Amino acid sequence: MLNKGEKYTVDIVDIGHTGVGIGKFEGFTVFVEGGLIQDKIEVKIIKSKKNYAEGKIVKIIEESPFRVDRECSDELIDCGGCQVMHLDYQKQLDIKTNSVKETIKRIGKIEGVKVHDTIGMDKPFRYRNKAQFPIGKRGSETVLGFYKKKSHDIIPMNKCVIQHDMNDKIVDVVKNYIDRNNVSVYDEIKHEGILRHLVTKVGFKTKEVMVVLVANAKKIPNVDALIKDLKENIDGFKTLVLNVNTKKGNAVLGRQNKILYGEGIIQDYIEDLKFNISPLSFFQVNPIQTEVLYNKALEYANLSGDENVFDIYCGIGTISLFLAKKAKKVYGIEIVEEAIEDAKVNANMNNLDNTEFYAGKAEEVVPELYKDGKVADIVVVDPPRKGCDERVLDTIVSMNPSRIVYVSCNPSTLARDLAYLDERGYKCEEIHPVDMFPHTMHVETVAKIVRK
Repeated sequence: MLNKGEKYTVDIVDIGHTGVGIGKFEGFTVFVEGGLIQDKIEVKIIKSKKNYAEGKIVKIIEESPFRVDRECSDELIDCGGCQVMHLDYQKQLDIKTNSVKETIKRIGKIEGVKVHDTIGMDKPFRYRNKAQFPIGKRGSETVLGFYKKKSHDIIPMNKCVIQHDMNDKIVDVVKNYIDRNNVSVYDEIKHEGILRHLVTKVGFKTKEVMVVLVANAKKIPNVDALIKDLKENIDGFKTLVLNVNTKKGNAVLGRQNKILYGEGIIQDYIEDLKFNISPLSFFQVNPIQTEVLYNKALEYANLSGDENVFDIYCGIGTISLFLAKKAKKVYGIEIVEEAIEDAKVNANMNNLDNTEFYAGKAEEVVPELYKDGKVADIVVVDPPRKGCDERVLDTIVSMNPSRIVYVSCNPSTLARDLAYLDERGYKCEEIHPVDMFPHTMHVETVAKIVRK
């Protein structure tokens, strides 16, 4: 056990799933924020437990060969968004590949799965098409930015190098509007004040811009002045929406939207497919890598044109429509009703009439469809972080499809579900990680699963 407050020389040997350096001092584990593989650092112990300690870097004695300069400002280092921006990008990709391999082996306990190298980006910056900025006060100054790690203190955002560069200008326009019109900002302790968050969405191919103001009220003052400023300063500005969220708690968006300007939607493309994007709809935040991910899913589905496909957890139908171009019929299932409405509109807009979409819990809808005689030749699943519900997996096995394509944002639940399917006659042949979130430890994967 190490003594709290004392300093030790620690060798960093690995990086954890949250981006924290894993160090060793005489075999004892020390977690160090900002530590990188092959760093030798002097650390001050800030927490000491029986089996591990947590330390803070005092100085770097020998720098890791993988350490690089961060692209963002010193103040934004504490935002917690990019845990490993100080790590060489190729090394980030290698770590993600190894993390998937280890997780499949440790949790899945299945052999013979080929894990490919993670597909990275040529330019891993300015890749996000959606941003959320909390609005608050720092003394008398209005601030829009990001929450400081492990707190609700807001760090002002002047430039964030993973967000679309249009956000830098939008933040300025909204801040000026608040200050000039003395609009009150939300105090989450007192549950008072009007403006809570700024949410932006940008179409990478259409260049269309949506601005959403989240308010603890049903109206905001002097909207016309804000619309005028956005029109004059933001290229591609299409719509301004007031999202009403009067509830206490951490949820950013409420359920009610009031369109203040435009149509309340923007559009963007994934390859040649056009999609409507609304304030509440989920759309992959990295459109460049989304095309990589979906093409890999399409490759693993290996459609000939005669197959019935189930797309489970389908969202607004992005993967469904990709599949519909090559399949006989696609059934999409999603719990969010608004997403299903968007999916139907998107299918019509792209002239794809071989799709049917159903709103409801996958674990209830999928068995119902199967009971009604709808059977899948190919199944695609893209579940939330908790993975697939067992009832969904059991119904898939009962349908006996020749292939399952599993798109995952969490290697741990992917490994668990692969093990479950392996015991029921389905073998995972290969997994391809895709780097959807450069400079973070998140990794998206596509798994090809075949009937044994």
